Amino acid sequence: MRFEHTTDQRDFARSLDKLVAGSDPIAVARAWAEGDHAAGLTLWARLAEQGVTMLATEASPVEVCVAFEVLGRHSVPGPWVESAAYLPVALGREVAGVATVAVPPHTPYALDADVAEAVYLDSGRGEPTLVPPERRASEPVVSVDPTRRLFRVGEAVDVAGVSGSRAFDLAALATAAQLLGLGERVLADSVTYVTQRRQFGREIGSYQAIKHQLANVRIALDFAQPLVYGAAVALSEPAGTAERSVSAAKVQAAEAAYLASRVGLQVHGAIGYTREHDLSVFLTRIRALVTAWGTPAFHRSRILDSLLGERIGSA
Repeated sequence: MRFEHTTDQRDFARSLDKLVAGSDPIAVARAWAEGDHAAGLTLWARLAEQGVTMLATEASPVEVCVAFEVLGRHSVPGPWVESAAYLPVALGREVAGVATVAVPPHTPYALDADVAEAVYLDSGRGEPTLVPPERRASEPVVSVDPTRRLFRVGEAVDVAGVSGSRAFDLAALATAAQLLGLGERVLADSVTYVTQRRQFGREIGSYQAIKHQLANVRIALDFAQPLVYGAAVALSEPAGTAERSVSAAKVQAAEAAYLASRVGLQVHGAIGYTREHDLSVFLTRIRALVTAWGTPAFHRSRILDSLLGERIGSA
């Protein structure tokens, strides 16, 4: 299995990274959290022009992961997983404009339904249905991540089948790629900080305790990356163990990103607790995505069921 990106994929990642980095994404995320979507929608349009919204139907899951790793690294707000991963596969076509979907119980609320041009509910048949405006709640549900504005769109009656669909797996994989990007960003910012912050006459990054913690994050992310891209390759195949691979990628990426967030918070000290510091934008996003599109317990259960199924089948 080949994990190295092609030249085109590396160029695509660099192009997206340059575009997003030049758009002041942290300011965009903070404004989005306050309900000011103008800058976020401008960034959305520019990314759509680069083809991000058509990757799920016109490219491979590997390109989807390449894009979502960049979106995660910069904590770009908006229902990207819903519009550019889940809905294009579930509907069988690229989604025009901003759209969102609730897929209970794994994604019980519609992300950013207040700004989406189309809101869908997938209640178990793998066939999203449009939600009329009168069925959408106007007030957001309290979210651990202020940049993720969650809205109720009605009650689901049946969830069987959705979690095993290709649309769900691509959404979970895109979320794993976002977590990978977020973890890398927190690690990079933490390394920069510990080489600048001095205590007792030394950079705090010179202490072994700090080095060991950051090295553990590096190792966790290095384990997660091949699982994410391995799952992307597996999802490209018509049959196989893609479902199990996606769950393994989601679990490992979530663990690595969460470890990065804990270590990042610790090495930044008290400043890391403040909302004014950019670190808070990444920490809250990681916390939200750990349980988005399937909790760690759910994905571990899928892995176990898959392994037991193989064992019983071979007995």
